[in-house]
Amino acid sequence: MTDFSKFIQVAGIIDLAEAEMLINCGVNFLGFPLRLPVNKVDCTEEEAASIIAKTKDSVKSVAITYLNNADEIIKFCRELDVEIIQLHGDISIDELRKLKTVAPELSIIKSLVMKQGNFNNLETIVTSTQNYVDAFITDTYDPVTGASGATGKTHDWKLSRRLVELSSKPVILAGGINHLNVYEAMMTVKPAGVDTHTGVEGIDGRKDYDKVKKFVEEAKRAFETLNSI
Repeated sequence: MTDFSKFIQVAGIIDLAEAEMLINCGVNFLGFPLRLPVNKVDCTEEEAASIIAKTKDSVKSVAITYLNNADEIIKFCRELDVEIIQLHGDISIDELRKLKTVAPELSIIKSLVMKQGNFNNLETIVTSTQNYVDAFITDTYDPVTGASGATGKTHDWKLSRRLVELSSKPVILAGGINHLNVYEAMMTVKPAGVDTHTGVEGIDGRKDYDKVKKFVEEAKRAFETLNSI
């Protein structure tokens, strides 16, 4: 199973050159959002599979999707050759249970999308699904676009902290996290790891080396500080 401690993920990989730059900066998980209902994909599934194959000795790759059928998810992961699936859509406990039973080799990250007034629902999701997932990841809903990932919007970190305290599984912090706020966010939430997508991009839509480097440095600084407390 995947070790989610000191998890630093950058999602939305465009091509192999970008993936290699992220690896050189110290990112240890690459996220590939695919089969999305709202956001456009950053690369095709064929391109993602090629990048994953060429970087598998250096980094772990994560398939990010809204699929909610266990059989489809397993097939999708095998096509990409990934062992970690990040589920952003609504999925039933029965499908999660089936996913764990049929493909125990997969590590499952379940999203917890912050919306106005839905915290009690997120608490219920954590308590009812934590036996069937390996980690949770927060994110922020955008009511304008309907997107629940890569929105660049933050949420109340104190609520994320409460989810960390409630969950028996690691909680990864995402949602508007960038190179400028990642240290403060981690010190507030005390997550197992962090994820960013648009937060380290330049105006051209590609990941910016300086922003990524700073993001990784600040995340590692936060891990060191939290370990010393």
